[in-house]
Amino acid sequence: MLRVCLLCLSLLALPAAAQEAPIQDTIRKQITAFQADDFAKAFTFASPTIHQLFGTSEAFGKMVREGYPMVWHPSAVEMQELRFIGGAFWQRVRVTDGKGQSYLMDYQMVEGPDGWLINAVQMQKAPDVGA
Repeated sequence: MLRVCLLCLSLLALPAAAQEAPIQDTIRKQITAFQADDFAKAFTFASPTIHQLFGTSEAFGKMVREGYPMVWHPSAVEMQELRFIGGAFWQRVRVTDGKGQSYLMDYQMVEGPDGWLINAVQMQKAPDVGA
């Protein structure tokens, strides 16, 4: 019985594991575009929902600069776990800004005809780690 449970858990993890690299690659490419102030390129990694919401790469860039400066010019980016929640893939990313403050960013991903796209980002300050 234990073997059957372990096998089932392993099979459930396969779809997420297979998507991890391309999902992380999409997020990395968008962050690289942000660092280069190439908001037109960064906007190409956003879902149709985000395109409808902001309309232009300029409006999108303004939102990122003002609302997500830690992603615009991070000092460190660390990919963490990929989760499947509520029918969607969510990639957790730890981002550290130029002042040393860390944030946990949860990226909701959707699959488009040409690959993965970012559909939403939820942010929270990362807990401080103390000794």
